Amino acid sequence: MKICLACDRRFESADWRCPHCGASPAGGLSPSFPTFQDDIGASFPAGAASQLELLEARSFWFRARNDLLIWVLSRYFPDATSFFEVGCGTGFVLAGVRSKLPDLRLEGGELDAEGLNVARRRLPDVPLYRMDARLIPFEDEFDVVGAFDVLEHIDEDELVLRQLAQAVKPGGGVIITVPQHPRLWSASDEVALHRRRYTRHALHAKLARAGLDIVRMTSFVTLLLPGMFLNRMRARSHEDAMRECALPATLDQWLEHTMDLERWLIRAGLSFPAGGSLLAVARTRKG
Repeated sequence: MKICLACDRRFESADWRCPHCGASPAGGLSPSFPTFQDDIGASFPAGAASQLELLEARSFWFRARNDLLIWVLSRYFPDATSFFEVGCGTGFVLAGVRSKLPDLRLEGGELDAEGLNVARRRLPDVPLYRMDARLIPFEDEFDVVGAFDVLEHIDEDELVLRQLAQAVKPGGGVIITVPQHPRLWSASDEVALHRRRYTRHALHAKLARAGLDIVRMTSFVTLLLPGMFLNRMRARSHEDAMRECALPATLDQWLEHTMDLERWLIRAGLSFPAGGSLLAVARTRKG
């Protein structure tokens, strides 16, 4: 079901023109929806999305996170037919999901216009929207909704969680990843324009207040946490932080193998209590 952000009324339609008030988002087949006045997407520097596009395929972290998320979708939501990614960035996750789960109907929303243009090139046949995660124009629409390293960019993270719960069908799934451990705060977080890092308790409480029941919660980037901690503590500048993303190929491959082992342990049922990132799998309460 779609929500008109002009009159706040619900409707079912093949297009986005509201039958109640006649409002229609800009952009035709690729709508651009109203946003909050504090357009957080404007805070990313010009060219950031193009740099991220080059980095993602070369970085063990992005590849390993994709593999983990695809496993979560297959393991916990095997009957899902639709998946919506909020804050889809350059489309790297959606492209990975499509390559492994081609029968899943995909849609995505992203506030940053440059990132969205990259995603559209990667996924020309996937509906993508310029959209504020705090104003999601869907209700009871998708089997699963995901937001991957999105919440930490937004002051109103609990509002975003309520919007995610609204967009998914009753009993449907919500998948979240966030950076973990406030003590790991460093120049890398400043480069990424983070507002916070999370504790397990804080994320659990915020998901519960949004009406979401936890199915599985585990840290990841756990086996690499000691090295990550030392590297973050040494990072004193943005240049230091960026070097973490440009590793030699041999080291990058070794780190990916370590993440593969970690994912095998998670698949075997182990939930890590600590790690560089935190994964939460939840379901909405059935109406």
